[in-house]
Amino acid sequence: MKTHYAIKTANQDMVTTLIARILSGDIPSQLIELQHKKGMVFSSAELNRFIEKEERHGIKTLTWTTVQALRSFSSGEQKKALLHHLLSKHPEYLILVDPYDNLDVASAKNLKKQLTQLAKKLILVQFVSRTSDVLPVPSSYYRFQGGTLVSCPSFETLKLGEDVTNTTFIHSIPEVLQPITIRDSVLVSFKGVSVSFYGKPVLKEIHWTIEKGDFWHLMGPNGSGKSTLLKMITGDSHKGYGQDLTLFGIKKGSGESVWDLKKNIGYFTPSMIRGFNGRQSLIHMLISGLHDSVGLYVKPSETELQLANDWLELLGLSKKGETAFREISEGEKRLLMTARAMIKHPPLLILDEPTVGLDDSNARSFVQLVNKMAHETHTAIIYVSHREEEGLYPTATYRLTPSSIGATGKIQ
Repeated sequence: MKTHYAIKTANQDMVTTLIARILSGDIPSQLIELQHKKGMVFSSAELNRFIEKEERHGIKTLTWTTVQALRSFSSGEQKKALLHHLLSKHPEYLILVDPYDNLDVASAKNLKKQLTQLAKKLILVQFVSRTSDVLPVPSSYYRFQGGTLVSCPSFETLKLGEDVTNTTFIHSIPEVLQPITIRDSVLVSFKGVSVSFYGKPVLKEIHWTIEKGDFWHLMGPNGSGKSTLLKMITGDSHKGYGQDLTLFGIKKGSGESVWDLKKNIGYFTPSMIRGFNGRQSLIHMLISGLHDSVGLYVKPSETELQLANDWLELLGLSKKGETAFREISEGEKRLLMTARAMIKHPPLLILDEPTVGLDDSNARSFVQLVNKMAHETHTAIIYVSHREEEGLYPTATYRLTPSSIGATGKIQ
């Protein structure tokens, strides 16, 4: 019987460094069975490397049999293509890094089944942020703490070792400096909106109304049109033209600009973090949200500085105001970027897969902050995720269900 490894990680851990060590042959003693064996990595970072290679150099490695761009594939299709490619190289072990991130429930279930079957043929080294993602195969269990692998006798011990403490946000959400006024209580209205791309139906007769103060959980399988729906709301898709779509009191196509829409929207998705150089202080990062800029290029006023400090106090980061953004943990970055998106109290806040890659403890803290913003402000929230996060309390769910005529939507 092959030995497998399940390694629970925290977001601040240098997992990438450890994986590089393993692949170079510098194997930690706990994983000595990997010595002199050929390994491959199944991760979002590896997938992004192939996407960048295709877009920058036109080299199609994972999708050479089709003209379709890898980025346009659903997350499930992308990961399927990556796994097929890796297995074609006949590795003796496979390193899995949060393999189910960005996958819908059905795709995650299928991948888990496939990986469980692969465990009979090669060694699996699982790096997971959530203990619920550990594969049901006999394994040696470790926690990766401070750059060291700490052995756990069993899966139950691995779970017991979780940090079960939650951040307590005892302060109120800071008030807004200049309220954004939207007269109509309805912020977004889709009435029978249908979308196709190159003749392929994507959305079919979507009816969805978002009002002030709503808290929606947007769900649906990979490829069901969630991104298309969001892009019509943010103005980043032209598919809204000619449709019965009203955004912040303005009928789509009435001469509004993208910036007319974006000033009413706060938006965060984890990939945004890469767009910041990381040298900005936390205070300046927050204040830049007031100016809709990547970086702060004006001298902040005293009221802006006080507002930023109020947010830092809420987040438990008041002692790190002058710390560079790149020096804080991943969980802290997510909280800060969400505060940055919320600092103007926009009429609508969109959180797109915000807890992907977060460990259990940081995910709980993030969910607590979102619930607090929904409860204490008039901002409407659209929370997009495949996971049904424990402790998240949306007032309703809008679920997209794919079909041959396009995905349909249903309120739950």
